[in-house]
Amino acid sequence: MYEKPEGTESLTTGADKSARHLLLTDSERQTKDSRGENGVRVIEVVIFGLNQEDMLEDRPCLVSRGYSRTCEREDDWACMNYRIERFDVQKGKRPLEIDGGEAVGFRKLPKKSDAHESGEELALTFSDISMSPTEQSGNRRHAGDYSDSSSLIHDIGRDNSISCLIRCSRSDYGSIASLNKSFHELIQTGELYRLRRKNCVVEHWVYFSCSLLEWEAFDPNRSRWMRLPIMATNECFKCLDKESLGVGTELLVFGKDLDAAKGVMGNIIYRYSLLTNAWTLGGRMNTPRCLFGSASCGEIAILAGGCDSKGRIVNAVELYNSESGTWKILPCMIKPRKNSSGVFMDEKFYVIGGTGSDGRLLTCGEEFDLKTKTWTEIPDMSPVRTVESNNAAAPPLVAVVDNELYAADYEDMQVRKFDKDKGVWDAVGRLPERADSMNGWGLAFRACGDRLIVIGGPRNTGAGYVEINSWVPSEGPPVWNLLGRKQSNSFVYNCTVMGC
Repeated sequence: MYEKPEGTESLTTGADKSARHLLLTDSERQTKDSRGENGVRVIEVVIFGLNQEDMLEDRPCLVSRGYSRTCEREDDWACMNYRIERFDVQKGKRPLEIDGGEAVGFRKLPKKSDAHESGEELALTFSDISMSPTEQSGNRRHAGDYSDSSSLIHDIGRDNSISCLIRCSRSDYGSIASLNKSFHELIQTGELYRLRRKNCVVEHWVYFSCSLLEWEAFDPNRSRWMRLPIMATNECFKCLDKESLGVGTELLVFGKDLDAAKGVMGNIIYRYSLLTNAWTLGGRMNTPRCLFGSASCGEIAILAGGCDSKGRIVNAVELYNSESGTWKILPCMIKPRKNSSGVFMDEKFYVIGGTGSDGRLLTCGEEFDLKTKTWTEIPDMSPVRTVESNNAAAPPLVAVVDNELYAADYEDMQVRKFDKDKGVWDAVGRLPERADSMNGWGLAFRACGDRLIVIGGPRNTGAGYVEINSWVPSEGPPVWNLLGRKQSNSFVYNCTVMGC
């Protein structure tokens, strides 16, 4: 039980909006250096003077009330992870309300045993103390003392504050950004994500689309579903094939749209930003195309091959930097190809399989050395197909975990691993039983941190659903863990992973 600092007010009162600051008592300073169970260092910060209205203000880097309304169908989970849940009125206390709606409350903190492996945990807790009118008035007089402080958490300084914040789950960043202007700017500008990347702190979320213009995100660490704003496009873009890529804090969706001025179809990119929670038009590639192989690593992505606006299969390669929003031309591949797949492995970029300019399937891969800027052909790198399916088959379903290359063999329902020394694919186990597909289409196979993710499921009339299964290769042969299931009668059109 924390002592109540002078000049704070209860969350059950109408706190002044400007009173968003952090205070640490003497007892809390002692607590922050204590060690919990198993020697885990626990840093505890108590947040005072923050009410529910503050947390749900319409801010660019947070979720707006308009965004929340797009999530009404999923009323049993919190949009953008404010960790808000229903609860009943207890002990005579009136719960917080949003826009006169139903009662909500804050979820209890996880146990100390769930602390981050780094040995530090930032436990953001809300004090449940009552306050007198005098204390409430005192808080209003002192409101804003630390609201613009560059030190963030005032008593421990900026460096220690950032060290704590980069270890918080990105699910909590919306709440953290509501605390004061400095927190808000740190997150909205992307600085905090850059610092996370610099310190090798990365969380991977899965983004996928089972509807033409609707995207959802899934947090595998907390098994939470979130719905993104609906894309605002015309019918041409909506109905044509699309490709997706997660890079930095952006989700890129590639497709085609009608150029009204020229009266012809052209390639176009829509960009969703995690920082603004909004869709905008992305920058134009130097060689606009579709059906390319791609992969991302941190804030950069490489796109290789594909078909240009005239339908020609190309060997052009470009690098995208999400920090600057620019495209850079790289040396061309050895062979033109489309419908290929791309991965990063051993600090190099690989393009695998696809269809060549003669219309035949390619079994080779190509390796691009980012240091020497050279391409090397690698024979038999594409997963083996038992049937020559030509253009009917999906691009190779491949993913890299711990610098090891895996593939989903949808024909035999096997997981295979590439032996780099022998240049062969070895079967290591089975795919999830309900991972249905049509020649590989409708099945997503992705790397998500230290695990492999399979997204798919049976699609029966009125009873279809999508499952997300995961397996950690370092733990042994494939044993699939069901992370989440969602009713859906539609195809998994696109899927990507964003790590930041």
